[in-house]
Parts: sequence; structure tokens; C-alpha cells
Amino acid sequence: MKRTKILSLIFVLSLSFIYQGCTDLEEEVYDKLPVDEFGQTTDQINSLIAPIYRTLKGVFPSNYFLLSECSSDMAITPTRKGGDWWDGGQFKELRLHTWSPNTSLVTGSYNSAMESISSCNKIYAMIDENQSIENKEQILAEIRGVRAFWYYLLIDYYGNVPIVTDFNDTSLPATSPRAEVYQFVLDELNAIKDIVRDDVTPASYGKITKGVVYTLLAKMYLNAEVWNPGGGSKWQECVDACNVVMDLDYVIEPNFKASFVVQNQNSKEIIFPIVFSTADGGNHLHYRTLHYLDPIPLNLNVGTWNGISAMPGYVKAYDEADKRVDWSFLTGPMYDTNGDILITAHGRELIHTVDIEIEYNIDEDGWGQVEQEDGARCSKWEFESGLNGDMENDMAIFRLADVYLMKAEALVRLGQDNEEATRLVNAVRRRAFDSDEKLLSSVTLDDVYNERRYELAWEIYGRQDMIRFGTFLDEIPGWKPETNETRLLFPIPQTALDANPNLQQNPGY
Repeated sequence: MKRTKILSLIFVLSLSFIYQGCTDLEEEVYDKLPVDEFGQTTDQINSLIAPIYRTLKGVFPSNYFLLSECSSDMAITPTRKGGDWWDGGQFKELRLHTWSPNTSLVTGSYNSAMESISSCNKIYAMIDENQSIENKEQILAEIRGVRAFWYYLLIDYYGNVPIVTDFNDTSLPATSPRAEVYQFVLDELNAIKDIVRDDVTPASYGKITKGVVYTLLAKMYLNAEVWNPGGGSKWQECVDACNVVMDLDYVIEPNFKASFVVQNQNSKEIIFPIVFSTADGGNHLHYRTLHYLDPIPLNLNVGTWNGISAMPGYVKAYDEADKRVDWSFLTGPMYDTNGDILITAHGRELIHTVDIEIEYNIDEDGWGQVEQEDGARCSKWEFESGLNGDMENDMAIFRLADVYLMKAEALVRLGQDNEEATRLVNAVRRRAFDSDEKLLSSVTLDDVYNERRYELAWEIYGRQDMIRFGTFLDEIPGWKPETNETRLLFPIPQTALDANPNLQQNPGY
């Protein structure tokens, strides 16, 4: 047995044991088991592939969550009075669309994707070379599905990136055009769509399944005109992919919050989650968004960071009767255990306002510092009373409500079956209102766009949707001017260019 294979197996197993807390796998520790004998049981296979799913924690609530929502008109991480969240100016750059190849989040997000793809390739090679593993085709398809998801993100955010599938190839890869990467992802998904498991059960939760693959296909087709303009629109293909997902055993949960509560793994609306656990470096959204004193009224035993908030215009666009406002945003006064409004370190009442006003240390670009309490906070995922660490609420990368809205959008763009498109939008909209008077009699493209915003706030679609609907570069009064089309893609990080002369920078950078 080659020493490199032994070390690789130890590496993968060490990652998988860390991962166990969020998969509930009762795996055994295998000591000195030859590689060609490992992978003969379900638990052993789960140990091998668990790390590929753990990579998804680089998507939310950091990296791509922040790139998406803070560059769109959905969210902002303002610099707080006293200097918190200046972070080298990267959040100012996201808000003003002035990021560069050296912006920290641009670099971190790119590296996260590339490292995750490398992990997928490493584990793929180990399993492919192991002759003792049964049902290898389906296992390898699962790995290809996660890798395809990471390339889907790279297509969206960076566009022109290298395609790497062979872990043993140590040559420096060259940049592939966005259209080529787009076709690669389509080819991968079409190759595995009939191989992966098709059940919607607790056993398939958090795994690459038929529902995940077809939802990802729908995303690819939905954005085809942006990501592969030479290939034309793919609206009908999007409809067809959505139909496959809708024929599976997912449901629109009658209770909107079922997909966001602590134990949301029971939601039949979730198609593809990032699985979190308090024992496994879990969901840290509460740290990122809540004010330092918010844990007192919320009964959380944690020290929070007072960061990301919703953009005022985004919150104000909701209908006043839309219950998703209260389900998604924390606003208003925060009280201590005596019923008194808490007082911030700056002697101000802790009242989370929707409005955010830059008042201090204003620079020539109009950026400065805001009061600690300003801004509606993200409360979409339930805060568990008594929590003393990370949250374990899973984050649904894909859920059925999104699929309904994707199909509705594609139908409207095709000019077909507005009755069905309206039914789909209303099926999502109905649970947000007490009265059916708020349902729509027919839907326009603007209706679908707005419904996506109301339904999917904080869910990493702000930027993607705005680009597809042609609003991403628009002026946000009081926040940013109209920006040029260079900003439709992020730059390749300077560190990546320095390390690999075969890479090419995106136009305009």
C-alpha cells in the first residue's frame, strides 16, 4: 500500500469525524485499515464523502452570503460608531461596487470554492481507485454533484475560471471562458441526474439527490442568458427541470417558519441544505447580525458582533400586511429582564430602526459610521432560547418555494400559461397573508421579481436575481451611484493570479 494513500485516508477520515455531529452518522473509528478494504459498508462510505458536504459551510453565513447580499440592495454591513466592521473597507467596497482583486471577501470566497473543488477531486480519486467499493457509480455521481454546485457559484460570481477535475494533475490550470464552464456544469449534471438517488427521506437529507440536481439544472437554465448568452435563453428547459422537482415528494410547508426553526431538518420544503450542528462549527449567523446586547432579551448566552443589517429600502418595499417582515427582520426596542429598554455603550436606547443613517467620520465617498442600533437584523432563522454557542438551524440552499418562483418566472418570460404562473406565485404568497385579498389575479415579471425578494430575503439570491432582472447596476439613492457592467463579475483575486500565471483577470480589472 502506498504511503500517500494511507495519509489521504487519514486526512479524509479526520475530516469526516469532525463532520459526524451534523450528519448523525454512528461511524466507527477504523485503525490501520488498508485503503483497498475501506468503503465496504455504508458507514465507511459516509465517512469518505462527509467532507465534501462540510465544504458547503463556506457558503453561508460568510463568503458567498456576504458577497451576494451586501453587493445587492438586500443587505449592508455598515461601519458602526467606534469603528466596528470597517474591516479594511471591504464592506464599503461591496456597498459602493468598488471592490478590487485585493478585497478580502473576493479572495476568501474564490479560495473557498477552489479548495472545496480540490477536496471533491481528492475524494473522487480515492473512491474511483478503490476496487472494493460497490455502487461506486452513484457515490461518484454524488461527489460530482457537489463539485458542480461549487462551479455553479464560480460561474455566477467569477465567470471565467479554470476547470479542474483530476486531483493527480499538478500542472497549473488555465482559465476557461465562462461559457465553457457553464457547459461543463450542464454536462456534469446531465451525466448524473439519472444516477443519483431520487428519494425524499431523512436518509437522503443533505445529500445530492435527483431533486438537488434538477433544481441546480433549473438555476443554470434560468440564468442562461447571463452566463452563456451565446447559447440563448433556456426558459422552457427551466420549466421542464422545475416540473421534475415538483413531481417529487417535496411540499410547500403551510408554516413558513418550518424551514427556519432550529430542527428544520423535518421540513419537506428543503431540497438541499447546508447541515449545521452546535458540535461542528455550526451556523454563526446570530453572531454576525445581532447587537452586542440583543442576547439579553433573546436569552442567548453568546457574545454577538453587531454586523450585517437589511438595507432600509428592501424592508420598506414589503406590504405592511406581509408577515414575512416579522419572520425575516428583527426591528424595534429590545428590553432587559426588568422590561426596560436596553441602553447601548453610547448611551442610546437599543431600538433597531429600519433606517440606517451615516452620521460620523464621513469620507469623500459618503461612507462613515452609523449608530450601533441602526438597521433591521436577520431573524429569519430561529434563535434558540438558552443557546450558548453556534446555531444548528440548517440553511436551505434550495427549497421548493424557490422552484415555484423559478417556474413562474420562466412561464412569464415565455408568455405562456399565466394562470399556472399566478397559481405558483400565490401558493408561495398565501401563507404570508391573513387575507386572500392579497393574492394576485395575474402575474407580471415585476410581480415575480418582487415575490422572490419578499420570499427569499437573506437566502443568497439578491445579487443573482438583480443581475438577471437588470437592476444590479442601478443607483441606490443615498448609497451608491449607477455602476458599470464590469461589476457584474467579481475579479479573480490577485493572490491567485500571482500564484498561477496561466490565469487571466476578468475584463475591467
